[in-house]
Amino acid sequence: MRPVHIALAALVAAVWGVNFVVIEIGLDHFPPLLFSALRFLAAALPAVFFVGRPKVAWKWIVGVGLALGVAKFGLLFTGMDLGAPAGLSSLILQVQAVFTALIAFVALGERPRPLQVAGMAVALAGIGVAAYDEGASGPLVGFGLCVAAAACWGVSNVLTRKAAPPDALNFMVWTCTVPVVPLVALSLLLEGPERDLAALRGLDWTGVGVIVYVAWITTIFGFGAWAWLLRRYPASSVAPFSLLVPVFGMSSAALILGEGVSPLRWCAAALLVGGVALTSIRFGGGNAGEAGKAGKAVEPDPSAVAPVPVGGRS
Repeated sequence: MRPVHIALAALVAAVWGVNFVVIEIGLDHFPPLLFSALRFLAAALPAVFFVGRPKVAWKWIVGVGLALGVAKFGLLFTGMDLGAPAGLSSLILQVQAVFTALIAFVALGERPRPLQVAGMAVALAGIGVAAYDEGASGPLVGFGLCVAAAACWGVSNVLTRKAAPPDALNFMVWTCTVPVVPLVALSLLLEGPERDLAALRGLDWTGVGVIVYVAWITTIFGFGAWAWLLRRYPASSVAPFSLLVPVFGMSSAALILGEGVSPLRWCAAALLVGGVALTSIRFGGGNAGEAGKAGKAVEPDPSAVAPVPVGGRS
């Protein structure tokens, strides 16, 4: 990769990592489900008027929109609102690579290679260490919702692979139109119209800036740049940069939010990132077409490992 494109890949990883801190701030202004709905609304409008008509069947757009937008982000934002730290959330979401491989095996018959199985075991050991550490210092409910969010991300990755969209940005923008109404309905039901109205009436420039960041910077710029890189270079060259997301997430949470990182959490980070790296290794250079498939297979969010843009309190 050219140095300028290496810098772009690292910038996208930084944008996605810092996104967790930004959403942590946003959750002080909005209820989690309403916040997620506003994020997707802002990402879809006005971009949907400029990307052209959908280029895949609506069943895939709706399926990914529900799995990624409603389930994954609804669970993630709620888990963060219940106390899961931003840095830890950026780390836990990386286990989506394990869920993607497991779901692809069950649904698509894609048998994991021995190295992938070893990587899954290492990553799951990291989840165990992180759960033990969180159980000793914080609420396990939020942690569990973040793990569930990673599983839903795995479902959306497999659905995206089946959809095989020829234009990743077009697909992402149209997918963003799906979660808005279900998330608003869930917010009204679970969070209450009074709380939602109070948040909207109290909207200030900080709240606007948070929405702009998570919608346009993280989603439109981040995903667009990542998709462009995956079209230009093999996935084996681009995907490893996504492993920087939890590095930026944990470090920015420590610097900006003052989150402490215990020795056990560093151990969990090493196991998770190492396990995901093993799960993602493919021998051989690949080509641009393979790069596109690999990019769709994993967010980046967010989720990556070529993930879609991530977000959390990603």
